[in-house]
Amino acid sequence: MSLPFILDITIGLIFIYLILSLLASEIQEIITTVLQWRAVHLKKSIEILVAGDATSSDNERVISFVNDLYNHPLIKSVNQEAKGFLTNLPRKFVWFLSSLPVKFSLSGEKRKESIFGYQQDEEGNRKDANCDSKYWKHSAPSYIPAETFATTFMETLGIPGLVQKLTESRIINFKDEQLHDIQTILLKFHNQVNHIDDHITKFSVNIYHDFTQIVEKSFAKTIDDFQNNKADLVISMNRMAQSLDRYIVLFREDMPEDFFANKALQKLIFLREDIFSNVEQTISLKGLRPNIHEIVQLINIGSDVHQGFINEFSDPDSEAYKTFQDFSTTLQSLKENLPPSVVCNMVNLAKRAQTKAKTTEEGIYLLQQEIKQTFDKSMVRASGVYKRNAKGVALIIGFSIAVMANADAFHIVSRLSKDSSLRIAIVNNAGQIVQANNSSKNLENLKAETEKVLAEIALPIGWNTINLEQQIDWNATKKINFSVWKLFPMIFGWFVSGIAIAMGAPFWFDLLGKIVNVRNAGNPPADSLKK
Repeated sequence: MSLPFILDITIGLIFIYLILSLLASEIQEIITTVLQWRAVHLKKSIEILVAGDATSSDNERVISFVNDLYNHPLIKSVNQEAKGFLTNLPRKFVWFLSSLPVKFSLSGEKRKESIFGYQQDEEGNRKDANCDSKYWKHSAPSYIPAETFATTFMETLGIPGLVQKLTESRIINFKDEQLHDIQTILLKFHNQVNHIDDHITKFSVNIYHDFTQIVEKSFAKTIDDFQNNKADLVISMNRMAQSLDRYIVLFREDMPEDFFANKALQKLIFLREDIFSNVEQTISLKGLRPNIHEIVQLINIGSDVHQGFINEFSDPDSEAYKTFQDFSTTLQSLKENLPPSVVCNMVNLAKRAQTKAKTTEEGIYLLQQEIKQTFDKSMVRASGVYKRNAKGVALIIGFSIAVMANADAFHIVSRLSKDSSLRIAIVNNAGQIVQANNSSKNLENLKAETEKVLAEIALPIGWNTINLEQQIDWNATKKINFSVWKLFPMIFGWFVSGIAIAMGAPFWFDLLGKIVNVRNAGNPPADSLKK
C-alpha cells in the first residue's frame, strides 16, 4: 500500500467529515439561536458572579438584582428587541421554545415566564404588575462589554449618588458647625458689652444682623448650589471663605474702639484662618470628601462604619440630620433588595481600590476597574463552561447525524479504498475547496463550495441498499435480513464518526489543508536530495 494511496483515503475521509461537521455546525447554530443559549448562559454567569457561587445563584434577591442590572439603559442599549406585529409573529414561536427549558427547570417558578427579567416603564416601575407575559423580556444581549457591566453595576448600586448624598450631609454639618462657632463669638461679644455702652451695644446688634444677612444666607446659597451640582466641594468651601472675608471686612470698618469688639474680631480672623486657609486640608480633616471604602461600608447596615455615621448625624434639629435620614431610608431599601454576597464582594473590592486612591473620584474609578477585572475573569471561566457544554451538545448532534446519515467510519474507509473513481473525485474536489478557501473562519463560503460537490458526488453514506449490503449483508428476500454480528462494527463505526463530526468543521478544514499540501508536494527530485 503506497503513501499516495493512504493520503487519498485520508483526504476522502477528512472531506466527508468536513461536510458532516458543517451540517452539525449549522444545526447547532440554529438550536443555539432558537433557545438563545448564549444570552441565557451569559445571564446565568452574571447571577453566579453576583451570588458568589452557583448554589446561591437561584436566590430570588440575586435574580431580582441581576434583572435590575439588565433594566439599566446601558445594557438595554446593547440589546434591542424588535417591534411590530409582523416582525414579532415568527419570533413568538422562538420565544415560546426558549422559555420551555426555563419552565421545566428547578428555578422556573422563580423566573416565571422568562429568564431575562421584566420590562420597566419610564418611571422605572415594573410593567408586570398583573403578571402579564407580554411585559417579560424575551431576549437579552449575548455579549456585554466589561466596561458597560462595571458602569451599570456601580450605578445600580447607586455608588455615585451615595457619594453625593453623604458629601451633602457632611458639608451641611460642617456649615452648621461654622455658623454655630461664629454665632457663639458674636453672642458672647453682645453679652459682654450689653448695658455698658449704648453705642457698642447697638453695634453688636447690627453686626449680628449683618451676620444673618451676609454669612448665613451666603452659606445656605452655597449649600443649595452644591446640592444642585452647580459647584463642587472646593468651590463651595472657597465661597464660604469669601463670605466670611466680606463679613470680617465689614466688622472691622464699623467696629468701635473697644477691647471686647477687637477681641471678637481677632477670634473671627483666627476661625477664618484655621478653617479656610487650606481648603484641601480642611476637607481631608473634616472628612468632607468620603473615601470609597466608607461609601461601600454604608451599604452594609449594622457595620461599625454605618453606626459611626449614625452617631455623626445625631442632632434631630439639624438640617444635616434630615438629609442623612433620607439617605438612610435609601440605604435601608437598598439593603433589603441587595444580596449579601454583593455587599461582601463590594467591601473587598473597595478595600483594594482605596489603597491606591487619593481622591473619592479616583476611588470610584479604581473600584469600577476592580469590578471590570472581576467581570473579565468571571467571563473567562464562563466561556470555558459554555465551550464544554457546547462540546457536549456537539457530541449529541454528531452521534445523531452519524446514525441518521449512516456514516459508518469503517464502511467509508472500505469504500474509499475499493472505489478508485469515488476516491479520485473526492480528492480532486477537496483540493479545489482548499485552494478556494484560505481560512476556516469563513464557513459560509465553505458551505457553498461543499454543496456544489454534493450535487456531483454520491458519498459512501446513507441508508441505501448498496451501503446496507456492504455493511451488514442486507437482503430483503431472506428471512433474517442482515447479519447480527456485522451490526456491532457498524454501531462502533457510528460512534467513531459521531466523535469525528463533533470535532467541528474548522478542525477538519485545517487538517484537510495540511494533508492536501503534503500530497501535492510529492517526492523531492533527486538533484535536490543530493544538494
